[in-house]
Amino acid sequence: MDKRQSIASAGVEASTALRPEDRLAVRWADTEKQCFDAGAAYLTATDRFDGITTAAARSAFDNATRLLHNASAAVDRFYDAHRGTLEQASAQFAATPRLVQDALKEADAARATVDEQYAGYPSLRLAWRELDSATTQLQSNQRDPLRARESAAQVRERAAALRAAVDSAPGRLQEARTALSSVRTRIEAVRTRSEGIAPAFSSLLREFNAKSSADLSRNERSSARHIEQADEDLRAARSALDAGNPEQSLDLVTQARQHLSDAEHLVDAVTDRVRLLRAVKADPKETENKVRFKLRDAQQLAINRGLVAEWGSVLDAQLARIDRASTALTGTHPDYWSYLQDLDTISVFIAGVIERMRSSH
Repeated sequence: MDKRQSIASAGVEASTALRPEDRLAVRWADTEKQCFDAGAAYLTATDRFDGITTAAARSAFDNATRLLHNASAAVDRFYDAHRGTLEQASAQFAATPRLVQDALKEADAARATVDEQYAGYPSLRLAWRELDSATTQLQSNQRDPLRARESAAQVRERAAALRAAVDSAPGRLQEARTALSSVRTRIEAVRTRSEGIAPAFSSLLREFNAKSSADLSRNERSSARHIEQADEDLRAARSALDAGNPEQSLDLVTQARQHLSDAEHLVDAVTDRVRLLRAVKADPKETENKVRFKLRDAQQLAINRGLVAEWGSVLDAQLARIDRASTALTGTHPDYWSYLQDLDTISVFIAGVIERMRSSH
C-alpha cells in the first residue's frame, strides 16, 4: 500500500504544481486519508500485539489487514481513473530541471552568436537585455515547476529573437542605403506635390464660401514644415549611416517618412476639398438624396420590425434636419462644406438607429 500511495501521491503533487486547475489534490484527499488510517491501524496492532496470538490480537491484525487491502484498492482505483494525467504530470515534473538547463544553455549559445562588429546595434542590445531578463526570471523560478516551465519557454523565445537580430544585422547596412535613396526621391516628389496647395486654396477662396476652406488656411505652411523636417531627418540619417550606425539611420528614415505622410495629407486635404466642393456644386442634391434614401430605408425597417412607436418620431425628426441643411445653399457662394458636414452627421445618426433596430431582435 505504501508503495502504491507514494507513486500516486507523487503524481498528484506533480499535477498540482503543473495543472492546479485540475484539482486532483482535492479528489485524492479521501483516498490518502484512507491510507493513513490503514497505516495507523497496522502500527497500533503491531505495537500492542506483536508476538501475541490472543483473539484480540488476531482481530486487530485482521482489521489492519482489511484496511490495508481496501486502501490499496482505493489507491489503484484513483490511479486508474487519472492515470493519463498523473503519468504525464510526473514525467513533466521530472523533466523540468533538464528543461531549465537546456533553456539556459540555449541562451548562452544565442549570446555566443553575437558578432562584436554588430554588438552596438540597438536591436541586438535590446534582444540581449530581454534575454538576460528572461534568464534571471528563470533562475529565480527554478523551484516552482509551473513557473519554471513558463520561464524556460520565454527564455527560448528570447534566445530565438536574439538569433534573429544577429541574422538580420549584416543586411542593415544595405537596407539603410536603400531607404535613404527612397526617401530622398520621395521628398522631392512631395515637395513638387505641395506646390499645388497654393493654387488649389486660391480656387477654394475664389469659387466657394470662405467658410468652406477656413480649416485649411494653414495647410501650406504646415506641409512645408513637415517637408523641411523630413529633409533634416534625412541628413541626420545619412550622418548616422556614415558613422556606422545603420539602425539609427533607419529610425531617422522612419521619422522622415512620417513627416512626408503628414505633408501629403495636408496637400491632399486641400486638393480633395476642391474636387469635392466642385462635385457638390455641380449636383447639390446628389448627396442629399442619398441621405433621404437611407432615411426611407430606416423608416421601412422600423415598420417591418414593429418599432415605429420607439423610433418613428426620431426618424421623422431627421427629415427636418435634412431640410434645414439645404438652407445653407443660399447666396452667391453657398456654404457647400457646412451642407456636406450636416448631411454626413445626419447619415451617421441614421446608420446608428438602423444598427440599434437590427440588434433589438
